[in-house]
Amino acid sequence: MKLPTQLSRMGFLLAGGQSSRMGADKAFLEFQGRTLLERALAVIGHVCPSVAIVGDPVRFSNYGSVVEDVYSGCGPLAGIHAALVRSSAEWNLMLAVDMPFVSEDLLSCLFSAAEESGAVVTVPRTGNGFQPLCAVYRREFAGAADRALRAGKYKIDAVFAGLAIRIIEEGELKKAGFSERNFFNVNTPEDRHRAEDSF
Repeated sequence: MKLPTQLSRMGFLLAGGQSSRMGADKAFLEFQGRTLLERALAVIGHVCPSVAIVGDPVRFSNYGSVVEDVYSGCGPLAGIHAALVRSSAEWNLMLAVDMPFVSEDLLSCLFSAAEESGAVVTVPRTGNGFQPLCAVYRREFAGAADRALRAGKYKIDAVFAGLAIRIIEEGELKKAGFSERNFFNVNTPEDRHRAEDSF
């Protein structure tokens, strides 16, 4: 699949998970009148001139550009790697499909911090740790990801070691009006009910 060229920003929606804990395909799960996929595409589309889905081309054939993993079955790091090796943009936003409380303002904040710092990765860190599935990556991260995947190491934040990382700490997030809630993942039916109750 050929992606647009000469972009400074691009967005990738990570939708390659198995959704085993949910018992159904999370991407097509209804939430407040829209699927999680539709919600995520709408939000990311407001801040990125071009968007692609990282996942199965058959499942997502009706939703625009789709990128397949180079290393299949290796988790989200493989999705990030696949996106970056196919992207021509310098700044690449990665967003998991199952985060319904991510806002346009939050994504714009991440891009601004990334472009200001020039870091290889710009990633929020909350009380639950790094949030690498809502972060901005420069293309050069693909090389580090490739080395980790070849070595059988799939933990994303372990790849951060030795790279120029811009961490947006929880206090900085709070000052900008964001909270842990923005990074909430819908992984189980219980998570879905909690999210709907707090919407």
